[in-house]
Amino acid sequence: MIFYLINATIRKSTPFMLILAICASACKKDGNPNQLPDVSTAAYDGKIDGYASASEVFPENLIAYWSFDDTKNELVSGTAPTSTANDSYAAGGVKGKSISLNGGYIYYATQFQRFKTDSLKNFTISTWVKIQNNGSKRTMLFQLARPGIFTGNINFALNTNLVTTNTTLTIQPSFGTVGGGTQDNLNNVIFPAIGPDKWTHILLTYDGTSGVFNIWADGVKVGGYPNRGIGNNLFKSIEPSEIIIGSNYNGITGKTVSTDVSFAPMTGQIDEVRIYNKSLGDAYVKALYNLGKAGK
Repeated sequence: MIFYLINATIRKSTPFMLILAICASACKKDGNPNQLPDVSTAAYDGKIDGYASASEVFPENLIAYWSFDDTKNELVSGTAPTSTANDSYAAGGVKGKSISLNGGYIYYATQFQRFKTDSLKNFTISTWVKIQNNGSKRTMLFQLARPGIFTGNINFALNTNLVTTNTTLTIQPSFGTVGGGTQDNLNNVIFPAIGPDKWTHILLTYDGTSGVFNIWADGVKVGGYPNRGIGNNLFKSIEPSEIIIGSNYNGITGKTVSTDVSFAPMTGQIDEVRIYNKSLGDAYVKALYNLGKAGK
Protein backbone atom coordinates (compact mmCIF):
# COMPACT_ATOMS: atom_id res chain seq x y z
CA MET A 1 0.00 0.00 0.00
CA ILE A 2 2.85 2.39 0.89
CA PHE A 3 4.64 1.63 -2.40
CA TYR A 4 1.39 2.27 -4.29
CA LEU A 5 0.86 5.68 -2.66
CA ILE A 6 4.47 6.72 -3.28
CA ASN A 7 4.30 5.54 -6.85
CA ALA A 8 1.04 7.45 -7.42
CA THR A 9 2.56 10.60 -5.96
CA ILE A 10 5.58 10.34 -8.25
CA ARG A 11 3.32 9.91 -11.27
CA LYS A 12 1.41 13.09 -10.41
CA SER A 13 4.44 15.27 -9.71
CA THR A 14 7.09 13.95 -12.13
CA PRO A 15 7.06 13.84 -15.92
CA PHE A 16 6.73 10.30 -17.21
CA MET A 17 9.96 10.38 -19.29
CA LEU A 18 11.93 11.51 -16.25
CA ILE A 19 10.54 8.56 -14.30
CA LEU A 20 11.75 6.19 -17.02
CA ALA A 21 15.23 7.79 -16.98
CA ILE A 22 15.48 7.41 -13.20
CA CYS A 23 14.40 3.77 -13.38
CA ALA A 24 16.86 3.01 -16.18
CA SER A 25 19.72 4.60 -14.22
CA ALA A 26 18.84 2.73 -11.03
CA CYS A 27 18.62 -0.64 -12.80
CA LYS A 28 21.87 -0.30 -14.76
CA LYS A 29 24.45 -2.93 -13.69
CA ASP A 30 27.93 -1.82 -12.69
CA GLY A 31 30.44 -4.27 -14.14
CA ASN A 32 33.05 -3.32 -11.51
CA PRO A 33 31.12 -2.50 -8.30
CA ASN A 34 34.23 -2.82 -6.09
CA GLN A 35 36.32 -0.54 -8.31
CA LEU A 36 39.02 -3.16 -8.83
CA PRO A 37 42.04 -2.18 -10.95
CA ASP A 38 42.16 -3.30 -14.56
CA VAL A 39 44.07 -6.51 -15.26
CA SER A 40 45.96 -6.93 -18.50
CA THR A 41 45.83 -10.33 -20.17
CA ALA A 42 49.43 -9.70 -21.21
CA ALA A 43 50.44 -10.25 -17.58
CA TYR A 44 49.50 -13.93 -18.00
CA ASP A 45 51.19 -14.52 -21.34
CA GLY A 46 53.45 -17.58 -21.18
CA LYS A 47 52.25 -18.56 -17.71
CA ILE A 48 50.89 -21.92 -16.66
CA ASP A 49 48.23 -22.08 -13.95
CA GLY A 50 49.20 -18.49 -13.13
CA TYR A 51 52.95 -19.20 -12.69
CA ALA A 52 55.94 -18.43 -14.89
CA SER A 53 58.01 -21.20 -13.25
CA ALA A 54 57.90 -23.74 -10.44
CA SER A 55 60.08 -21.42 -8.35
CA GLU A 56 57.03 -19.16 -7.90
CA VAL A 57 55.03 -21.87 -6.11
CA PHE A 58 55.18 -21.15 -2.36
CA PRO A 59 58.84 -20.02 -2.31
CA GLU A 60 58.47 -19.05 1.35
CA ASN A 61 57.74 -22.71 2.22
CA LEU A 62 60.49 -24.27 0.08
CA ILE A 63 62.98 -25.81 2.54
CA ALA A 64 65.13 -27.83 0.14
CA TYR A 65 65.75 -27.85 -3.60
CA TRP A 66 68.01 -29.78 -5.95
CA SER A 67 68.14 -28.60 -9.58
CA PHE A 68 71.10 -30.84 -10.57
CA ASP A 69 72.20 -28.24 -13.10
CA ASP A 70 75.93 -28.98 -12.79
CA THR A 71 75.66 -29.01 -8.99
CA LYS A 72 74.69 -31.60 -6.40
CA ASN A 73 74.39 -28.96 -3.69
CA GLU A 74 71.06 -28.50 -1.94
CA LEU A 75 70.37 -24.95 -3.08
CA VAL A 76 68.26 -23.46 -0.25
CA SER A 77 70.94 -24.06 2.38
CA GLY A 78 73.90 -24.38 0.01
CA THR A 79 74.82 -27.77 1.50
CA ALA A 80 77.23 -29.93 -0.51
CA PRO A 81 77.01 -33.73 -0.42
CA THR A 82 79.28 -35.69 1.91
CA SER A 83 79.73 -38.48 -0.61
CA THR A 84 78.34 -39.73 -3.93
CA ALA A 85 78.71 -42.85 -6.03
CA ASN A 86 78.09 -43.76 -9.66
CA ASP A 87 76.49 -40.42 -10.49
CA SER A 88 76.79 -38.07 -13.46
CA TYR A 89 74.97 -35.10 -14.97
CA ALA A 90 72.70 -35.81 -17.91
CA ALA A 91 71.34 -33.49 -20.57
CA GLY A 92 67.65 -33.43 -21.32
CA GLY A 93 66.35 -33.04 -17.80
CA VAL A 94 62.91 -31.76 -16.95
CA LYS A 95 64.51 -28.34 -16.57
CA GLY A 96 68.12 -28.09 -17.67
CA LYS A 97 70.20 -31.08 -16.63
CA SER A 98 69.35 -34.00 -14.35
CA ILE A 99 71.38 -36.40 -12.25
CA SER A 100 71.88 -39.90 -13.60
CA LEU A 101 72.54 -42.74 -11.15
CA ASN A 102 73.88 -46.12 -12.17
CA GLY A 103 73.53 -48.07 -8.95
CA GLY A 104 74.38 -44.80 -7.21
CA TYR A 105 73.41 -42.31 -4.54
CA ILE A 106 74.02 -38.83 -3.13
CA TYR A 107 74.55 -38.64 0.66
CA TYR A 108 74.38 -35.63 2.99
CA ALA A 109 75.68 -36.44 6.49
CA THR A 110 74.23 -33.16 7.72
CA GLN A 111 71.41 -32.17 10.06
CA PHE A 112 69.40 -29.75 7.94
CA GLN A 113 67.94 -27.09 10.23
CA ARG A 114 64.58 -27.03 8.51
CA PHE A 115 64.14 -30.79 8.92
CA LYS A 116 64.35 -30.69 12.71
CA THR A 117 61.49 -31.98 14.88
CA ASP A 118 60.00 -28.60 15.72
CA SER A 119 60.35 -27.28 12.17
CA LEU A 120 58.85 -30.07 10.08
CA LYS A 121 55.23 -30.98 10.84
CA ASN A 122 53.80 -30.93 7.30
CA PHE A 123 55.59 -31.67 4.04
CA THR A 124 55.43 -31.95 0.28
CA ILE A 125 58.13 -33.77 -1.69
CA SER A 126 58.05 -33.23 -5.45
CA THR A 127 60.40 -34.94 -7.89
CA TRP A 128 60.71 -36.19 -11.46
CA VAL A 129 62.19 -39.58 -12.31
CA LYS A 130 63.17 -41.73 -15.26
CA ILE A 131 63.21 -45.28 -13.97
CA GLN A 132 62.41 -48.89 -14.85
CA ASN A 133 61.46 -51.97 -12.88
CA ASN A 134 64.44 -54.26 -12.32
CA GLY A 135 62.80 -57.53 -11.27
CA SER A 136 64.50 -57.89 -7.90
CA LYS A 137 65.20 -54.75 -5.83
CA ARG A 138 63.20 -51.82 -4.48
CA THR A 139 64.52 -48.24 -4.86
CA MET A 140 64.75 -45.62 -2.11
CA LEU A 141 64.24 -42.46 -4.12
CA PHE A 142 64.68 -40.16 -1.11
CA GLN A 143 65.21 -40.81 2.57
CA LEU A 144 65.25 -38.48 5.55
CA ALA A 145 67.45 -40.97 7.33
CA ARG A 146 68.16 -41.60 11.02
CA PRO A 147 71.85 -42.44 11.61
CA GLY A 148 72.35 -46.10 12.43
CA ILE A 149 68.70 -47.03 11.77
CA PHE A 150 67.32 -48.75 8.68
CA THR A 151 63.94 -46.98 8.57
CA GLY A 152 64.10 -43.20 8.26
CA ASN A 153 61.77 -40.38 9.23
CA ILE A 154 60.60 -40.25 5.59
CA ASN A 155 61.09 -43.17 3.19
CA PHE A 156 60.16 -42.37 -0.42
CA ALA A 157 60.24 -45.97 -1.64
CA LEU A 158 59.51 -47.26 -5.14
CA ASN A 159 58.66 -50.96 -5.65
CA THR A 160 60.90 -51.40 -8.69
CA ASN A 161 61.36 -55.08 -7.80
CA LEU A 162 58.50 -55.94 -10.17
CA VAL A 163 59.24 -57.77 -13.43
CA THR A 164 61.11 -55.74 -16.02
CA THR A 165 58.31 -56.11 -18.57
CA ASN A 166 56.00 -54.16 -16.25
CA THR A 167 56.08 -50.55 -17.47
CA THR A 168 54.12 -49.05 -14.58
CA LEU A 169 55.32 -47.96 -11.16
CA THR A 170 54.22 -48.96 -7.66
CA ILE A 171 54.96 -46.31 -5.05
CA GLN A 172 55.06 -47.17 -1.33
CA PRO A 173 56.32 -44.31 0.83
CA SER A 174 56.28 -44.34 4.63
CA PHE A 175 57.06 -42.06 7.58
CA GLY A 176 58.03 -42.45 11.23
CA THR A 177 55.45 -41.58 13.86
CA VAL A 178 55.15 -39.91 17.25
CA GLY A 179 54.50 -43.34 18.76
CA GLY A 180 57.68 -44.83 17.30
CA GLY A 181 56.05 -46.85 14.53
CA THR A 182 55.56 -46.22 10.82
CA GLN A 183 52.66 -45.35 8.52
CA ASP A 184 52.63 -45.88 4.77
CA ASN A 185 50.54 -45.49 1.64
CA LEU A 186 50.42 -47.40 -1.65
CA ASN A 187 49.00 -46.85 -5.13
CA ASN A 188 46.89 -50.00 -5.51
CA VAL A 189 44.60 -48.97 -8.38
CA ILE A 190 46.24 -46.27 -10.51
CA PHE A 191 49.80 -46.89 -11.71
CA PRO A 192 51.85 -44.25 -13.58
CA ALA A 193 53.71 -45.17 -16.73
CA ILE A 194 57.51 -45.37 -16.54
CA GLY A 195 60.32 -46.08 -18.97
CA PRO A 196 63.87 -45.19 -19.98
CA ASP A 197 62.68 -42.16 -21.96
CA LYS A 198 59.67 -41.18 -19.83
CA TRP A 199 59.84 -38.46 -17.18
CA THR A 200 57.32 -39.29 -14.44
CA HIS A 201 56.31 -36.75 -11.80
CA ILE A 202 55.92 -38.25 -8.32
CA LEU A 203 54.84 -36.18 -5.34
CA LEU A 204 53.96 -36.79 -1.68
CA THR A 205 51.95 -34.51 0.60
CA TYR A 206 51.44 -34.86 4.35
CA ASP A 207 49.14 -32.80 6.58
CA GLY A 208 50.24 -32.86 10.22
CA THR A 209 46.81 -31.80 11.48
CA SER A 210 44.60 -34.34 9.72
CA GLY A 211 47.19 -37.10 9.25
CA VAL A 212 46.36 -37.31 5.52
CA PHE A 213 49.28 -38.69 3.48
CA ASN A 214 48.76 -38.50 -0.29
CA ILE A 215 50.65 -39.90 -3.27
CA TRP A 216 50.43 -38.10 -6.62
CA ALA A 217 51.73 -39.26 -10.00
CA ASP A 218 51.64 -37.16 -13.17
CA GLY A 219 49.11 -34.76 -11.68
CA VAL A 220 46.72 -37.48 -10.43
CA LYS A 221 46.11 -38.53 -6.81
CA VAL A 222 46.91 -42.27 -6.75
CA GLY A 223 47.43 -43.36 -3.14
CA GLY A 224 44.85 -45.85 -1.90
CA TYR A 225 45.34 -45.34 1.85
CA PRO A 226 45.74 -41.62 2.60
CA ASN A 227 44.13 -41.42 6.07
CA ARG A 228 46.96 -42.42 8.39
CA GLY A 229 45.50 -41.18 11.66
CA ILE A 230 46.35 -38.65 14.33
CA GLY A 231 47.71 -38.85 17.90
CA ASN A 232 50.57 -41.35 18.06
CA ASN A 233 50.20 -41.98 14.31
CA LEU A 234 51.23 -38.43 13.38
CA PHE A 235 54.55 -37.84 11.63
CA LYS A 236 57.61 -37.01 13.72
CA SER A 237 60.95 -35.87 12.32
CA ILE A 238 63.27 -37.37 14.93
CA GLU A 239 66.73 -35.83 15.34
CA PRO A 240 69.43 -36.25 14.27
CA SER A 241 68.63 -36.86 10.62
CA GLU A 242 70.52 -36.99 7.33
CA ILE A 243 69.47 -37.02 3.68
CA ILE A 244 70.11 -39.74 1.11
CA ILE A 245 68.99 -39.50 -2.50
CA GLY A 246 68.84 -42.81 -4.38
CA SER A 247 69.57 -45.21 -1.52
CA ASN A 248 69.38 -46.02 2.17
CA TYR A 249 72.30 -46.70 4.51
CA ASN A 250 72.67 -50.32 3.40
CA GLY A 251 73.58 -49.14 -0.10
CA ILE A 252 76.40 -46.86 1.09
CA THR A 253 79.81 -48.37 1.62
CA GLY A 254 80.73 -48.38 5.32
CA LYS A 255 77.25 -47.30 6.49
CA THR A 256 75.36 -50.63 6.57
CA VAL A 257 72.90 -50.79 9.47
CA SER A 258 71.11 -54.13 8.95
CA THR A 259 71.05 -57.34 6.95
CA ASP A 260 68.10 -56.15 4.82
CA VAL A 261 68.91 -56.52 1.11
CA SER A 262 65.50 -55.64 -0.35
CA PHE A 263 66.78 -52.29 -1.71
CA ALA A 264 69.56 -51.48 -4.17
CA PRO A 265 71.08 -48.07 -4.99
CA MET A 266 69.09 -46.33 -7.70
CA THR A 267 69.54 -46.80 -11.41
CA GLY A 268 67.78 -44.08 -13.37
CA GLN A 269 67.56 -40.30 -13.51
CA ILE A 270 66.15 -37.78 -11.06
CA ASP A 271 65.49 -34.07 -11.44
CA GLU A 272 63.88 -31.04 -9.81
CA VAL A 273 63.60 -32.28 -6.22
CA ARG A 274 61.57 -29.76 -4.18
CA ILE A 275 60.62 -30.12 -0.53
CA TYR A 276 58.16 -27.82 1.24
CA ASN A 277 57.18 -27.52 4.91
CA LYS A 278 53.58 -27.34 3.75
CA SER A 279 51.05 -29.83 2.41
CA LEU A 280 50.31 -28.30 -0.98
CA GLY A 281 46.71 -28.21 -2.17
CA ASP A 282 45.51 -30.03 -5.28
CA ALA A 283 45.75 -27.01 -7.59
CA TYR A 284 49.39 -26.38 -6.66
CA VAL A 285 50.35 -30.02 -7.10
CA LYS A 286 48.86 -29.97 -10.59
CA ALA A 287 50.63 -26.66 -11.30
CA LEU A 288 54.02 -28.23 -10.44
CA TYR A 289 53.24 -31.08 -12.82
CA ASN A 290 52.12 -28.80 -15.66
CA LEU A 291 55.08 -26.46 -15.16
CA GLY A 292 57.50 -29.37 -15.25
CA LYS A 293 56.00 -30.72 -18.47
CA ALA A 294 56.65 -27.30 -20.01
CA GLY A 295 60.24 -27.16 -18.72
CA LYS A 296 59.39 -24.35 -16.32
